Amino acid sequence: MRIRFIGQKGIPARFGGVESHVESLAGELAARGHDVAVYVRPWYTPRELKTYLGVRLIRLPTLNTKHGDAAVHSFLCSVQAIFSDAGIIHYHAIGPAFFSIIPRLFGKKVVVTVHRLDWEAAKWGPVARLLLKAGEYVSVKVPHRTIVVSAELQAHIRKKYGKETVHIAHGRSKVEPAAPRTITRKYSLRGRDYILFLGRFSPEKRVDWLLDSYREMKKSCPRARGVKLVLAGGSSATDDYVRKLTRSGGDDPDIIFTGYVTGREKSELLTNALLFVLPSSLEGSPVALLEAFGHGLCCLASDIPPHREAIRPGEDGLLFKHSDRADLTRKMTQLISDRALRQRLGRAAKAKVSRAPGWKEVARRHEMLYNEIVPEAARPKKRRPA
Repeated sequence: MRIRFIGQKGIPARFGGVESHVESLAGELAARGHDVAVYVRPWYTPRELKTYLGVRLIRLPTLNTKHGDAAVHSFLCSVQAIFSDAGIIHYHAIGPAFFSIIPRLFGKKVVVTVHRLDWEAAKWGPVARLLLKAGEYVSVKVPHRTIVVSAELQAHIRKKYGKETVHIAHGRSKVEPAAPRTITRKYSLRGRDYILFLGRFSPEKRVDWLLDSYREMKKSCPRARGVKLVLAGGSSATDDYVRKLTRSGGDDPDIIFTGYVTGREKSELLTNALLFVLPSSLEGSPVALLEAFGHGLCCLASDIPPHREAIRPGEDGLLFKHSDRADLTRKMTQLISDRALRQRLGRAAKAKVSRAPGWKEVARRHEMLYNEIVPEAARPKKRRPA
């Protein structure tokens, strides 16, 4: 089957949960013999890269601005897709999915994956939120199938629109443990001497809460002395917020801003952290949390619905009251002070995620869904996997 993905910034994933999702899914579908192409943005994916993991990369122009990037790129991709021989046009995220009207009007088979309710993000103004809400409506009403990555999103769409969706969660990624070499050379981290945050620096991630709680914990908890805070991430059209964070934490040598990390450096940070913290007020299905589970990290997260789906408090992680920053400080202090508790929760999280479906199973489920909406007579024969 010929499949085209629209909405992601590109692959290989340098940052972004959607990009990690598409990279893993597209690669597995290509390995199953499908002809898969991913539309990529020139500023994100290296220009010299033409294929990746057996997936063709189609580069179209965009406006690399906060409000123009996704909209312009998704529109151009949608127009080009209607002239392609693709059997499935698969959109990711509700903003890009607004343009799924175009291939649907021209008789293409359309699938949309809703990763989160992006209009809830604080970085968007009133007009952008209105357009994203329109994208949510289109994501439900226009495609032949709508996929969601969490039970919370499935319940939201059922309640608001009375429509059933297909729940396919993120797959379990391959874990590659790595000894602390790069992070020792670059940041003087030895292992088990830092708290880790990994993700975008945007208001809904509440990295500012983590900074404030970390400082308070260091003042009151003797065991926290010598424990650093590593913030691995960067801007996502949120430059003002990033500047606020760096002004707040830049003078403290124990607060380390790494920028976005990939490859071995990312593996080293996940392998050797003392604790992983995700204080978000908004998530879809948090990929970084699942990656931390896979590395056996003890995780502390806000008690928003996606995190409640992932963590059983006291069994394989801890949750703090999402509206109470003081509770974040208390729970972080508790975990830093109790090594046995950290180790027990980390082992349980790793055991749980090891039982979760991998990306091969996730790709198989997508393949079944595609086959439901593409007539058998219209399906080209699958390529033999390389």
